[in-house]
Amino acid sequence: MKIYWTKINKIIEEAPEVKTYLLDCPEGFTWEEGAHTHFAFEGFNAGDKPNRSLIRHMSISTLPHENSIGITTRIREQCSEFKSILRNMEVGHEVAIFKTHSNVPLKREDRNVYLLSSGVGLATFRPLVLEYLERTDNVNQIHSLNIDSSRDFLFTPIFESAPDKKFTSQFVDNRKDYYEEVKNFAADKNGLFYIVGSDEFLTQNIEVLREQGVKPEQIMLDKHEQQLPAFLSFDLSS
Repeated sequence: MKIYWTKINKIIEEAPEVKTYLLDCPEGFTWEEGAHTHFAFEGFNAGDKPNRSLIRHMSISTLPHENSIGITTRIREQCSEFKSILRNMEVGHEVAIFKTHSNVPLKREDRNVYLLSSGVGLATFRPLVLEYLERTDNVNQIHSLNIDSSRDFLFTPIFESAPDKKFTSQFVDNRKDYYEEVKNFAADKNGLFYIVGSDEFLTQNIEVLREQGVKPEQIMLDKHEQQLPAFLSFDLSS
């Protein structure tokens, strides 16, 4: 396993409690849209076993051509040891990244794509939307729907509807409106549904989609292959 040590080159305040940490791109480090990485602090591998409180699984919110690795996260007042360390980090501080992989690259199968996210989960979809806006080949259209009760919606310059590119973006601040839209999307029996958020959020979305007749193979989750059955073996008879 190759560990890349790199430095924070910029910190962007996206919204209250939400920051993007931009990291220098180490030589030889590559990724694609929909990627996640293991993000760790100094000392995480100092003992016999990795110190898991100093490691987090994070989505990369940028594309390689932006020349920085973006990690966007919410840091609340009351937070974990990891987030507390991160909150105090500054430009020039060193971090580690390793085990980078994409579970949710943009599928180009001449279908409609629906991006369903909650809050800062939108960070995972930012690179997919950028990739699509640069090259729309073999995707019919994309519709993004994000629920954020704080109303501090993220990445609004990118998540702005672009009819000429067949890209629609929607933000809602309540569950009722959100799930009504999800049911409307589920009428598309050939669509691809990408979902990013907490495990509870994934489960609720999958239940709604499956009840509307969407098949498991149409649902894309940012999870390792061995984790998928736990979410997608939804029993319709119960």
